[in-house]
Amino acid sequence: METSEATPEGAVRAPDLADVVARAGPFATVYLTTESRIENAAHRSEQRWKAARRDLEAQGAPRAAVETVDPWVAEGHLHGECLAVVSTAEGLLHVEHGPDPLPVDVATWAPLPSLGRVLAWRQEALPYVTVLVDRRGADIAAFRRERRLLEVEAEGEDYPIRKAAPGGWSQRRYQQRAENTWEHNAKNVAEEVARVVERVGARLVVAAGDVRAIQLLREDLPDSVLAILHVVKGGRSWDGSEDEFAVEVRGALDALVRRDRERLLDLFEQELGQGDRAARGAAPTLEALSMSQVDVLIVSDDPDDRRTAWFGPGPSQISAEAAVLRSLGAEPVVEARLVDVAVRGALRTGAGILVLPGGEGPDEGLGAILRWGTRP
Repeated sequence: METSEATPEGAVRAPDLADVVARAGPFATVYLTTESRIENAAHRSEQRWKAARRDLEAQGAPRAAVETVDPWVAEGHLHGECLAVVSTAEGLLHVEHGPDPLPVDVATWAPLPSLGRVLAWRQEALPYVTVLVDRRGADIAAFRRERRLLEVEAEGEDYPIRKAAPGGWSQRRYQQRAENTWEHNAKNVAEEVARVVERVGARLVVAAGDVRAIQLLREDLPDSVLAILHVVKGGRSWDGSEDEFAVEVRGALDALVRRDRERLLDLFEQELGQGDRAARGAAPTLEALSMSQVDVLIVSDDPDDRRTAWFGPGPSQISAEAAVLRSLGAEPVVEARLVDVAVRGALRTGAGILVLPGGEGPDEGLGAILRWGTRP
């Protein structure tokens, strides 16, 4: 067998969600819009939750599972545009806030939770660092999963901070002293940026500021940070450019997410072309998951997709047919939505997951890049 080669970044690996799907179901899954930019946001969320709660109860969800959602609704708009909650009759399992709402609220009581949207949020929430720099120093912020983790203000020597032109014999000396100060400050900033990048595992550094300060910063950053540095317009002063900088940061992140997705899909197509380290379609992908062979599951998550598959209690007990699992001694064998079964299998076998919008992706909405091939 061939061993797996290096796989591009972009897939989500989520051991915390593996713990969720390992629990016994059924599960309540709720995705609730929590609009943050409207008046009476808490009241609107509560009204939406009343309708979603009725849906859950109509599907047979027990009160214990439904009531775990209640405490999270009123303040959900303070944390994002959509609230995701997963629970069982035994209690709360997972809460997450997302940057954008679904077209319609979701409330399901089913054998498995529907985690596609949570995984899609995480695909877009890459860890990154922002740097606003001038000749005095910089403001550095680190973000992970759309939350600001830390802020650092890296300052250097203040005098002399601007080039002077007094004339006479002293002019060259003053200029050189200023340049030395800028270089010293840039070195301090570069060291701090490198520490923060390493600390949060940043995939991207977005910097803006004084042209000369940016130039000096580039000279002192290690190659590993230079490789992920993206310079945009903006500055350190509070001059109204903060919104423009935020837009630039979002654009750079979106571009990186697209590149990650394209690289993974390119590798998938390449492996398919070689007929070796890839699976395409529902049955081949489920079979690869049952062998713990999947490195990255590629799944198109269409909410209207009602196809089903079967799973047992073990991490890799997955099949398109219940009889196959029963023949292997799995008990109980449970039928659930196909996409959710595939996601459960990927999570429980340590595979990464790439979620694509409904209608995109491989044939039958399922495919995989494999950990090893089948050629001798």
